[in-house]
Amino acid sequence: MDTRTRILEVTARLLADSPVGDVSTQAVCEAARVDAADLYRHFGDKAGLLAAVVDHGFKEYLERKRSFVLSDDPVRDLVAGWDGHVTFALERPHLYRLMYSSAITTASVAAVETYRLLTSRLERCAAVGRLRVSPHVAAQRVMAANVGVALMLITRPGTFTDPGLSHAIRDAVYGEILLPEDAAEPAGEAIGPTAARLGELLRRHPPPSLSPAETALLQQWLTALSDDSGH
Repeated sequence: MDTRTRILEVTARLLADSPVGDVSTQAVCEAARVDAADLYRHFGDKAGLLAAVVDHGFKEYLERKRSFVLSDDPVRDLVAGWDGHVTFALERPHLYRLMYSSAITTASVAAVETYRLLTSRLERCAAVGRLRVSPHVAAQRVMAANVGVALMLITRPGTFTDPGLSHAIRDAVYGEILLPEDAAEPAGEAIGPTAARLGELLRRHPPPSLSPAETALLQQWLTALSDDSGH
């Protein structure tokens, strides 16, 4: 293991063991058996170290997500994704709080990939006609709610004591963006999921009869139709 990786893993471990969710650079250097010059050479300062730990945490989270074996039911996989997100937060509360801290203003590549992975799961739902809104809008709603619930559970455990809270919020959010499997939408409301599904099919299989500009414009219209119908 190289020095940089050792420092990152030691910092993550110290964060996990810290009662206040913070570490000193001196403690990191002692535990990693490096001097301050090594730490500053790799990370610049404590802020740079913590930003790197955040990126390290997102990569660990992504490894879990990528190892998940998808089923033939995209909605079931979406439900499992929400629950897995909360589980990760409860297992690594200090790291998770740092990952979604307002002090970290620049999204890492791994954080962007996390959002893209969620969007891809929602695109699968759109492809089978289960999504009321576009995958992009759905991803924003799911991510905001999922992170919000996880943060409340780990930062305010004395207040948010309901063991069914996460599932209740999950089901409420998914009820807003997803159609029931055998739902018969009223004619006036069917345009939303239909537009979302067509938009996903268009993304996967752009028709050769349309130019890239025409395809992009059609995709823009379909996204607007799906999102308007989902409000």
